[in-house]
Parts: sequence; C-alpha cells; structure tokens
Amino acid sequence: MNRYPRDMIGHGAETPDPKWPGGAKIALQIVLNYEEGGENNVLHGDAGSEAFLSEIVGAAQWPGQRHWNMESIYEYGARAGFWRLHRMLRDLPVTVYGVATALARSPEQVAAMKDADWEIASHGLKWIEYKDADEAHERADMEEAIRLHTEVVGEAPRGWYTGRSSDNTVRLVAEQGSFAYAADTYADDLPYWSRFGDRDQLIVPYTLDANDMRFATPQGFNSGDQFFAYLKDSFDCLYEEGVEGAPKMMSIGLHCRLVGRPGRAQALKRFLDYVRRHEGVWFATRLQIAEHWAATHPPVARERPSEMERDTFVSRFGGIFEHSAWIAERAHDLELGPAHDTATGLHNALARAFRSATPDERLGVLTAHPDLAGKLAAAKRLTAESTAEQASAGLDALTDAERARFTELNDAYVAKFGFPFIIAVRDHDKAGILSTFEARVDSDRDTEFAEACRQVERIALHRLKAVLPPAGGRDRS
Repeated sequence: MNRYPRDMIGHGAETPDPKWPGGAKIALQIVLNYEEGGENNVLHGDAGSEAFLSEIVGAAQWPGQRHWNMESIYEYGARAGFWRLHRMLRDLPVTVYGVATALARSPEQVAAMKDADWEIASHGLKWIEYKDADEAHERADMEEAIRLHTEVVGEAPRGWYTGRSSDNTVRLVAEQGSFAYAADTYADDLPYWSRFGDRDQLIVPYTLDANDMRFATPQGFNSGDQFFAYLKDSFDCLYEEGVEGAPKMMSIGLHCRLVGRPGRAQALKRFLDYVRRHEGVWFATRLQIAEHWAATHPPVARERPSEMERDTFVSRFGGIFEHSAWIAERAHDLELGPAHDTATGLHNALARAFRSATPDERLGVLTAHPDLAGKLAAAKRLTAESTAEQASAGLDALTDAERARFTELNDAYVAKFGFPFIIAVRDHDKAGILSTFEARVDSDRDTEFAEACRQVERIALHRLKAVLPPAGGRDRS
C-alpha cells in the first residue's frame, strides 16, 4: 500500500482540554539538559572532539584529538553553570535530561538533583549523533543507558530524550516498553499518543525554539534580552490561549554551559519572576504532565482507515458514495496516512477518486441515487443510509399533497437532466428541500450536473462523520 506515515493533523483545530490540575491555564515545564561529561571526546572512546552547542559557534570536530577549549567550555557547565541554575531552580519542579555517562561522572550534581526532587529522565548513554546508527546499535545503547542510569541515580528513568536522534528512536522507546513518555518530537503544544505495533506510546513534545541552545547557533539569541523576550512572548501567547479555554504546555530547554553563564542567567531569572506574577500556572515535571495526560486522556482504540487492507476498506466505506464501491477502491490506492483517518481526511481521499473519474463514471454515481420520497422509499428499498437521511428531513412522513408534488418534480427533473435530484437532506428541512427542488429544476444541465456532484460529496461527508471522528477527537475517541 502507498502510505505516508507522518501525522499532519495532530489534535486538530479544537484542541482537547488537558484539564490541568487546579484549572491551570498553562503547564510550564523546565528542562535542564545535563550533558557535560557525556559529549564527544576521545577520552570517552569517540573518534574526535565535540563540535556542537558551545561558545565556539561553527566549531569543527578534531578527529583523534582532545579539544581543550571545547572541553573547558563543557566543564564550565558542570563546575559553575549547574550550581547557578540549581540555586535558581531548586524550589521548582524541573526535569533533567541526564546523559547517563555524564551523570556517572557527576555524583555531586546528581545528589543535588535528587535533593531538589527533580525528575531525572534519560538523555541517552552518550550525547552523540544517532542519525547513521544501525537499529541494533541504538537499541543496545538505550538498554545500557537505562542500566547505567538506574545504577547511578538509584531508579530507572521514566522519560526518554535522545536529542540527536534517528528515525528509529521513538519507535525503539515504545518497543522498550518502560517509558511513561518519549520526548524526541517537537510536533505539538500538547502531549499526544502514537501507536507502534500493539503499543500506544505517549509523546510529550520538547522544544528547540524556547531553548537556550539558540545562543550557540547562527541567527540565534545574541543577548539575554532576546532570550527573555522570546520566552515572554511564547508564554503570553500560550497563557492567553489558556484563558480563552484552550490550555497548552510550554517547554523551556536549558543547558548548564549556556544559560548557566552570568550574562544569560539573569534573563532566565527575569522570566521566572514574570511568570510567577500570573495566576493559573502549573509548574510541572514532564513526568507529572505525562501521568496527568495518561489519566485524563488515555489512548482508546479507534479505526484507522489508512491501515486497512483493501477488502476491509472497501467493505467499510464502499457505500459512502451510493452504490459506488469503485470510489473506495480507487481511494485505497492513493497515498493515505494518519491525515485520512478522520471523517474530513477520508472524505478528501474519496472525493479525489470521484472528481478524477470520467463524466460517465460520475453520472453513474448520480443515477445510483434514489429519487427523494420516490417509489424506492415507499417500497422500503433504500439503503440504510438513504433511509436515515430522508427520514431526518421528514420525507418519510409526507402528506398526500406533498408526495404528489415530489413525484411531479422527480419526473420532470429526471426527464430533463437524465439523473435524479440530489441534495444533502441533512442540511435542510422539508420546506427547504422542496423550495430548492423547485428552483433547481429550472437550471441548465451543466450547472445542475456540477451541483449534483457537489451534493453527492456533501452527502458522503455526512455519512463519514457518522462513523469516523473529527480531527479533534483522534486522541479521545
């Protein structure tokens, strides 16, 4: 099957209410990345020195050599930056992304994290690139990271973030099976569930924008004022959405060697002071958010049309366009994905097959529709969908005069156009249908053919909405 795996819908236009504790308008989540001592270094068995996220923007790796300046920048994070941030944040819930080998080389800092009751999630075995790693190697490193983390911290990590990940990372986290959440995505402002095989894995997205890493990247933050302004604007936007009834989550990414520098730490302090002046802010660890989301919005099994085999798909949706299963057959051959697992999404795929058909094929779909309140309805020979639709507008309870008028219009319409009058009756009442019928019978054929096709698509959408969730219901239904 031609399938597109990326989920481009998410929660949809109307996001679910996270029901944050205490009716909070925003969940604020602070991550402190602890990587110092786990970065690329020949002392760690790596091929060369680190070249990423330091004061040396654009640094190149030194193959086979120690990079003294780079090492000392990282050491600043452990020796000075961490403690500055610990003093500032120790009374707040914080999630540490701890590289296992870095934690093992920093027992004093680990003790301080635990004394502050911070969550210590796993940031992998080493802070290295996995984009070219084979799956077995990455899985083995994940297991070793869990083992070492548990040995050093005293308990296994409940959250995972590789950072420099591969396209296998999140699936491997799900398959590992012990994590309350994975964080290697930046795809949303709320948690969401992703399914891998028979397992639903909760994703708590992270951030690369509200992140001090931009002090170490081209076109990033050049001053603490820029960092403060960006965090403030992000908070204000999300807080306003929460006030308006659509609460979200804000993640902030920090690094000991970056925001831990004095000229940047003050910006973080100003931001925290600003946030504390607002009511309804839930400071939380990522684990607290994950546990709350899992309890409030647990995964529920739902149909996934994009994953159905052809026969199942056609059996399920072949009647959406009246007596025209070929439309479902052709739609199944399109590039389907998670975006087509909602009523609107699947409707688009079916409508594409209908629109690209020949005029004669589309005429066949039109002629497959019954007359309104016609002989088939009287003989109770309509499809279940058509029966329900006509009944919804009261067409199953006509007076003799109304029935006679519909019969007269049906005969005139079919004689003139060669196909029955089609209207999405769920959009109208009986009087509105009759009024529209009387107006459209005077139309020309080309105009009426186009309008009938539009009405067929509208009927199909109503039918799909009765059996599939809207985008906003994907994680709740």
